[in-house]
Amino acid sequence: MHSAPSVNYPVGRSRGATRILVVLWALGACCAGASCYLLDSAGWRHLLLVLSVVFAGVAAGFGLRRDGAGVLHFDGLHWSLSGADPVRGIRNARVLVALDFQSLMLLRLTEPGRARRWIWIEQRAMPERWRDVRRAVYSRPPSAEPAGDPWRATAPADAP
Repeated sequence: MHSAPSVNYPVGRSRGATRILVVLWALGACCAGASCYLLDSAGWRHLLLVLSVVFAGVAAGFGLRRDGAGVLHFDGLHWSLSGADPVRGIRNARVLVALDFQSLMLLRLTEPGRARRWIWIEQRAMPERWRDVRRAVYSRPPSAEPAGDPWRATAPADAP
C-alpha cells in the first residue's frame, strides 16, 4: 500500500461552517424562546437562558471572524499550518477528523505541548486537490518498524 501524497491546502473562512453554526445557534435560540414562552414564571432561570443564547452567538461570531487564511501542509509524516500570524502556526501536528460532510470537514490539529486547534476545510477552496487532502487526512502514518514477513504478521500464533 502506498502512503498518502504530500499536499498543500488553503484554509480560511468557511461558508459551510458559518451556515452550520448559524443554523445550530438559531435552533438553540428557538428552543430557549419556546422554553421561556411555555413556562409561566419569568425568573433568574429565564434570564440565564437568554444570556447564554446571546453569549453563544457573540462567541461564535468572534470565533468565525478570527479564522484567518492559511495553508495546511502534509509532508507524508506530519501536518503543519502556516498563516499570516506566525504565533498561531503549527508544526509537527496530528490531524483527526471530527466531522466529515464529504465537501466540508472539521479537523482537529493536535501538537504536543500546545492547545488543540480546530479548522474547517472546504472542497470549494481547491477542488483539484480535495481528493488528495482527504486521502492524507485518513491515511495512517508509516510505521518505523520494518515490515518483515507479511505472512507471519497475519498467521495464527501456532502456525509453523
